[in-house]
Formats: sequence, structure tokens, C-alpha cells
Amino acid sequence: MFHQDIVLPKKLNVVQEDGPQGIYEIEGLYPGYGHTLGNSLRRIILSSLPGVSIISVKIKGADHEFATLNGVREDVLTILLNLKKVRFALHTEGEAIVTLSVKGPGVVTAKDFNTPGNIEVMNPEQYIGEITAKTGALEIELTLAKGIGFVSKEDFREQKPTVGTILVDAIFSPIRKVNYEVEHMRVGDRTDYNLLRINLETDGSLTAKEALEEALKIMIAQFRSILDLKANEEVISAPVVDVSDDGIVRVDASSEDEIDEEERVELLKTRIDTLDFSIRTEKALNDASIRTLGGLVQKTADDLLAIDGFGQKSLEEVEETLNTFKLSLKN
Repeated sequence: MFHQDIVLPKKLNVVQEDGPQGIYEIEGLYPGYGHTLGNSLRRIILSSLPGVSIISVKIKGADHEFATLNGVREDVLTILLNLKKVRFALHTEGEAIVTLSVKGPGVVTAKDFNTPGNIEVMNPEQYIGEITAKTGALEIELTLAKGIGFVSKEDFREQKPTVGTILVDAIFSPIRKVNYEVEHMRVGDRTDYNLLRINLETDGSLTAKEALEEALKIMIAQFRSILDLKANEEVISAPVVDVSDDGIVRVDASSEDEIDEEERVELLKTRIDTLDFSIRTEKALNDASIRTLGGLVQKTADDLLAIDGFGQKSLEEVEETLNTFKLSLKN
């Protein structure tokens, strides 16, 4: 019997998470969907997440980016490059201004910025320049804005900047790096299903998980727009499959999904030892002579909990696996 349904993957699994860095896995993806989803998510994460960037700079004593400053080791162009590496979080809408004023010899870093309560410096250790003379000074004013992707400084010239204002290319993306890997995994009797692993790092203005969830929302919104779906559309629940004692498969008639019963019969023949159950759960089911999905869905939750060595965690594991196949325990 040929497959006509695409099995849905399991929920997002957090492998490792530490604020701006995170590793996440999605298991049980239909063959080929690892690269389909992985590439799409990576492109959205890199190009479509909003962030904060510098759009213009004023440096006292410099009218353009090719100027030099007395008593400062770096020229203005080098200082601008260092400023672009400073990442900010802006907690209000619209543009905002931050300033820096340092006098006397010493190293200047991003922590020297005077920021109001609605602005946060995400990498205060970022090097900006060094004042080498006692009479030297570095006074900087930055204009920050929120946006998406990359915007060339040429697009800002319509604003007619004042003398001494240096426009810079804006890189709004809050993502430092993102990559994905796809591995094969077993689902039922097949070993060509995909496991998608996403490695993500942000600039700290949002967590890695927030970035991934926002990218997923953007993807869903794009498809919803194409299909003209309603935001409050009723979610169609997974069909309930019941196996009677005589072995006949029955599908809940209230389900709105079209179910191929012959395919369900084949699915219910899947052996328990080919699924990704823990050793404890698999042993308990085997000792109770439950060796296929068909035998499993004939049991209620109470039936399973009555098995020696089968506890609440094993029950949750079974229910999650059955949900992957759009199956459920007997009520």
C-alpha cells in the first residue's frame, strides 16, 4: 500500500540553551522535510527578524569618515567599523540617541555609552578606540533605529543629514550565526525519516528560542496569507483511531481529515521494538505481550499503568509517540 499521508513531526526539542545560544531538534520529519524546513528557517532567521542598528554617527572633530582625531590612536574609519560591532536593544518604537564622552588616556569600550532606560548595550566589552594623549577626547553621538535586514546608507540620504553627521550602512539582523544539520532516524519500519538540528546564536537582544519561534511565526503567516486562512481558524484535531477486540480499525466519524483505513492497518502493524522508546518502557510493554502499535492502542491509560515497571513517564512517552502517528490510547 502506498503512503498518502505525511506524518507530522514531534514538537521542538531543546538540546542546549543558554540565552543567546541554543541548539534545537525536530524529530520525525517526513523524508526530505529536514532540508525543506531547515533551509527555509535558516533564510528567514537571517533575513527577516527585526533588530536594532546604528544609522548615523556624529564624532566631535570629524566631518567625514576619512578624518583623524588628535590624541586618538584609531582614525575615524576604524572607529566606525568598531561601532558597527556594538549591538543594542531598543525597548521603544522609533529612533533613539545614545552618547559617549571620554577624556584622558585610556581604552574606550561600549560600556562607556550613556544609555537611557529604554536602551541596553548587549556587548559592553566591545572595543571602540584608545585615547593616547592627556588632552585627547572622544565624543560620539549615535542614532539608533529598528528595522529588518540590510539597508544601505544611500537610502538615508533623503533625510538630508546635517553637517558632521556620518551615515552608515544599517545591519538590523540580531543573528550572529545559524546553521542546520539533517540526520536520518527510524520511524516505524522506515529509517529514512529526518531529524533536523538547528544551531543558533543571537546578539543577545533576544534569546535563541525567541528567534526560532519568531521565524516559525513568520513562515506560518506567509502560508496563511497565500491560503487566505483566518487567524482564528479552528484547529482540526487529529483523528481518533480505535481498534476493537475483533481487530477491526474504526475511525472517529467526527474527524474532518480523510483517513485511508488500509494505510492505518499497515501502520498498526509497526513493531514496538522499532520505535524510539526507552529501554524501560519497551521492556515493560514486551513483558505485557504488547508488541505492535495495534496492540498498544487497544489499551487504556489505566491498563498501561497497571503493568509492572510502567509509570507515568512511560505513559507520557507512549502518548507522545502515538500522537506522532495521529493515534491515541483507548478511552
